[in-house]
Amino acid sequence: MDAPHDADRAHAKLAESASTLKDSAVQQVDSADRRTELAIDRTILAGERTYAAWVRTGLAALASGIGARALLSDVVFPWLATATGTMLILFSAFCFVAAVWREMGAGAPPPRPDIRRLPAALLLIVNGFLVLVSLAALVGIWSARS
Repeated sequence: MDAPHDADRAHAKLAESASTLKDSAVQQVDSADRRTELAIDRTILAGERTYAAWVRTGLAALASGIGARALLSDVVFPWLATATGTMLILFSAFCFVAAVWREMGAGAPPPRPDIRRLPAALLLIVNGFLVLVSLAALVGIWSARS
């Protein structure tokens, strides 16, 4: 008579084990999905750090171009000081354009990031203004008297 009772117990343990295995599989899928979401968030944030690096480099080149023109004009030939300033300022404008191009470039589309990307309009406005500043500085160093 114990055999049917043991069979019922074995059946219950098997059902419990199957349920536990099913729950574990769901947790693993959820965990993989969460890791994917976190990886996407890290990718977006890395892109923003790259954008900031381009802008930082552009601002440094802009300041260096203006400074080179001002400081080198008494040290080297005036045309060389102007050419050096010009190249640095043109490089700054390139950096501002590259920052937006790299940030807005098509990448792998994120399925569902937890964070939002920087608005494209904001990037275009800010970096467009910085390019205008670079061009104004370029005009300034070319029109300044040595």
